[in-house]
Amino acid sequence: MTDLTDAARAILRGNDRQGPGGRYTVPNGRVYPFQWNWDSAFVALGFDTFDRVRAWQEVETLFSAQWQDGFVPHIVFWADDAGYFPGPSVWDTGREPRTSGITQPPVAATVVRRLWDTALAAGEGDAFWSRVERLYDQLLAYHRWFAEVRDPEGRGVVVAMHPWETGRDNSPEWDAPGEPIDVSKVGDYVRRDTGHLDAKMRPTKLEYDRYLALVQYGRAQGWDHHAIAAGNPFRVADVGMSMILLRANRDLRDLGAMLGRDTGAIAAWIARAEAGIGWLWDEAHGCWCSRDLLTGRRSGFVTSASFLSFYAGLRDPAKDAATLAHLARIGARVPYLMPSLDPADPGFQMIRYWRGPVWAVVNWMIGTGLAETGHAEPAARVKRDTLDLIARNGFYEAFSPVDGTGSGGDDFSWTAAIWLAWVAGDRSAV
Repeated sequence: MTDLTDAARAILRGNDRQGPGGRYTVPNGRVYPFQWNWDSAFVALGFDTFDRVRAWQEVETLFSAQWQDGFVPHIVFWADDAGYFPGPSVWDTGREPRTSGITQPPVAATVVRRLWDTALAAGEGDAFWSRVERLYDQLLAYHRWFAEVRDPEGRGVVVAMHPWETGRDNSPEWDAPGEPIDVSKVGDYVRRDTGHLDAKMRPTKLEYDRYLALVQYGRAQGWDHHAIAAGNPFRVADVGMSMILLRANRDLRDLGAMLGRDTGAIAAWIARAEAGIGWLWDEAHGCWCSRDLLTGRRSGFVTSASFLSFYAGLRDPAKDAATLAHLARIGARVPYLMPSLDPADPGFQMIRYWRGPVWAVVNWMIGTGLAETGHAEPAARVKRDTLDLIARNGFYEAFSPVDGTGSGGDDFSWTAAIWLAWVAGDRSAV
């Protein structure tokens, strides 16, 4: 354990960078050489176990790239890397610093709430007071952007405009909604990911064509997010982002209360989500899943995001029982929880991106939610499996739930961070 903890710290230090906006961490220097939104949030959890100041810097640097309307991009291009595709010239957002034009799952408020709690527990609240106040205002603007731009029907869900926004890039949940995307004008391009990683682990050419077509559409709208939301060919209410935002709003509300702020707007967002998120429940399959806003069609897939309802703080005996039954069934089928796709699904692929592998960051959210809601046994299983995968195989981006094989990049920052959060500084109650 000590050796692995030292190794995890070394990975975070090795992936540490200095940019114009401050210190930030790259997920993996060879494949992902910039700052990613939700990666940085999870990385802060790891830094918080041994370098509290550096943890705060990670989130502050991310939010230094926030747009004026509250939007926080999924990539910040702090440095040049001509070999990366799609780089800043492809996105062409016209912003400084250069950024992408889409966002990612909003885990930052939950992380900042934890950073603040640990600072208070260490008796260092005064040292971080001005920092938490500033971040609170930035987080509030970010969540307001979601409420005003990414919930067009007022259902209390998050409507993704690009599969990359969901963090689950090529989940089968996006296959049917992606079919109408016109890829005829994408043109030729050279991917970087398949130059560093085995192509059988990565999204297909068709999936990547769709991703780029959506980037071209956003660019054609001048990255006006209201215009994109009104006409984008891909509009999917993502169960993962919706659950993560609901949890983040609860944490932001509590943080605001501790700071003596008016949290009425946040409470209204929470109430709207609690009233409307049931739209993402699939009664026929007994699972939480995403739903195509354009057709109303439910995906019907049981994915790792299906188990985030506990993390979101939702309580419904029938839905909880059905969700736990899926967890037990899947847990009996594979040695390691939680695969990103139900292994009983005919499309399950144990090492292809988001169509089978286990992701430590998703497991951290699932395990945290299960523990907080009193489901101690499955919570312990999720945590144990995650740590065992890392201990046996190293700090990979993801892992096969069947044999533990590492998938994606190695020496991966957020995997190291989850090890640290769950071993070196566990405050998750798991």
